[in-house]
Amino acid sequence: MTTETSPDSSLHFLDYWRVIRSRKEIVLAVILLIVLTGTAYTLLLPPVYMAQTTISVQEDALDVDVFERQIMGNSFNPFFLRTEFEIIQSRPILYQIIDNLNLQQKWSEKYGGDDGGMIRREDVRKLLARSINVSQFRDTSLIEIQVWREGDEGAQESALIANELANVYREHRLSVKRTEIRRAVDALNSELMKQQERVNRAEEELETLRRDLGVSMLAPGLQADNVRLQRMEADRVAARVDMLTRKARWEQLEALTGQELLNASAYIVNDQSLMSLRRNLVDAEQQMALLGENLAENHPDIRRLRAAIDDLKQKLAEALEGLKAGVRSDFEVAKTRYEALDEELERIRTEGIEMQETRYLPFQRAERNLLVQQEILTALRARVAQEGIKLEIPKTPVQVVDPAEAPLRPAKPNLLLNILVSIVLGVGAGVTLAFFIEYLDTSVKTVDDVERYLELPVLGVIPQKIRSLYEEGAESPHAEAYRVLRTNMFFASKQDGKGVYSVGSGGVGEGKSTTLFNLAYVCAQLGDRVLVVDSDLRRPVQHHFVNMTNKFGLSNVLMEEVELEEAVKATSVPNLHFLPSGKIPRNAVGLLDSRRLKTMIDKARESYDLVFFDSPPIVGVSDAAILASLMDGVLLVVQYRKYPRNISLRARRLLENVGATVIGVVLNNINIMRDDYYYYYHYSHGYYSDETAAPELAETPVTKDAKQDVF
Repeated sequence: MTTETSPDSSLHFLDYWRVIRSRKEIVLAVILLIVLTGTAYTLLLPPVYMAQTTISVQEDALDVDVFERQIMGNSFNPFFLRTEFEIIQSRPILYQIIDNLNLQQKWSEKYGGDDGGMIRREDVRKLLARSINVSQFRDTSLIEIQVWREGDEGAQESALIANELANVYREHRLSVKRTEIRRAVDALNSELMKQQERVNRAEEELETLRRDLGVSMLAPGLQADNVRLQRMEADRVAARVDMLTRKARWEQLEALTGQELLNASAYIVNDQSLMSLRRNLVDAEQQMALLGENLAENHPDIRRLRAAIDDLKQKLAEALEGLKAGVRSDFEVAKTRYEALDEELERIRTEGIEMQETRYLPFQRAERNLLVQQEILTALRARVAQEGIKLEIPKTPVQVVDPAEAPLRPAKPNLLLNILVSIVLGVGAGVTLAFFIEYLDTSVKTVDDVERYLELPVLGVIPQKIRSLYEEGAESPHAEAYRVLRTNMFFASKQDGKGVYSVGSGGVGEGKSTTLFNLAYVCAQLGDRVLVVDSDLRRPVQHHFVNMTNKFGLSNVLMEEVELEEAVKATSVPNLHFLPSGKIPRNAVGLLDSRRLKTMIDKARESYDLVFFDSPPIVGVSDAAILASLMDGVLLVVQYRKYPRNISLRARRLLENVGATVIGVVLNNINIMRDDYYYYYHYSHGYYSDETAAPELAETPVTKDAKQDVF
């Protein structure tokens, strides 16, 4: 029969947590083992010291340029620092450190070479290279050099090597820079000699042209013309400025009329006659104003003054018109002079250009060539002098920012870190091992396992380490688990609280006998007349629970040696009777396969409310199947985490093959601290822990559809 996949069969986080919790001993053991191993290993390791020094590294200019336009290396070069990392750890640098610090001799004494001799120089270099770590500070040109050394002398040795490495690398960069500068200076000196020869040839060529063209040392032909042109250009500019000034003065006078022109004339020209006319006019007007207050309009003095004022105004107007004409005349003269100078200058320029293009052009070219060659020679001399200074006092491309100091404490091993790592590894390994063991473990672990694989309802969940309730007493807190089982069994069997049942299991040792007795004990406590029949003829144990002998019992009844009433024994528990297995015959095969057993069952059914048969293991023993076929129902006991679930599944199929009715499963001997049973058990125990009696029946049976309401 194939199992059906339920909607809630998918794994949940709680399923994983259940696995970890159920296997916590394994997880903790693995964690403890790995932590102890890691701690012991750490304590056994020799101390390792780390010293570090920080250096600032600058990229050199790419070349030596005569005119100081070289690329200074300021642009970002992603490969520069990585290249320097390799140079710092290169063979020449490390060999120099080995020689400077005599490491070959020291380490040969410390580590010992072949046959007690010296360690090879290359082996020392490899050891040294493994001790060095070079890295970059982020977004800077700083390089951090770390040196790791173990042993008691590791602190001093690591600092010594780190500082020596920085110094050797700095000297290496300086040596490379000096070599490059010396090579550049040699090239500049060679070029300087060639340039001196070019200047000499240019001077000879210029002197030859000067003699051929008849040009004096002062260049009277060409240079005199240039001086004349400069002078005439200055005169032309001055004439233009004078013309524009006079033009502005004339335009301003033209725009003025009347009193404005009279007022402005004093600032434009310094004309004494005009100023005299203006003073006379002002005096006459003042005298007219004084006489007008005392004399009539037609008085001779008034008429005489009025005529004088009119005459002065006429003369002043004529003088102003003459002023305008004079200013305009000055402008015209300045304009004419400017135009004449401009024409003369243009003529001279034209003649000069024609003369240069024809006669003096070769001389001018030779002169310009000489000037250029002399400038190049001067620049080369300055550059040679500058590079000579750099050669003597070179700019250091490497600076030690933070020298190494001997560490006070070892950097390795880090006990706390190793313990934390061991814990993490232990947790990972422990959880992995727990899940692997859980994967290999196919036993029944949860109620869900029963319902998923066996497709049977769980009627009861019995915790571990429960003894017989006959010993624990009626007030045992464990009794409630069996009361729940009784209630669920009645609901599942639909027998109205009566019937004949067998309690069996797939294998040996799953707790079916204890479960049967405690269930019968609880039923008897609640008023049911109960008969317990020990039908496991090969391994009877029920008589031990009630401290009775096993001399007479079921086997005797089936062999008709005694009657049922004579074989049944009353116990000290009210309403509980017991039928032992009786003396076990030599050949018990077929004893249960008889009509007498059915007759006995019918007779017991009439006398008792409940009859419980302790069945042999179902798998491997045929008596269990025969007995189950005669029962009203069968309780299948499955022990928690004992047998593979295939054993229980096989038992269920065997019972179904003989027509037995399996009413449910009792999950026995569970660990209440695991697999989500903690809440159920403590809730039940707490609810009935007082002195009041538990209710006779639980409210709801545990079925496949309603297990959540009970558990």
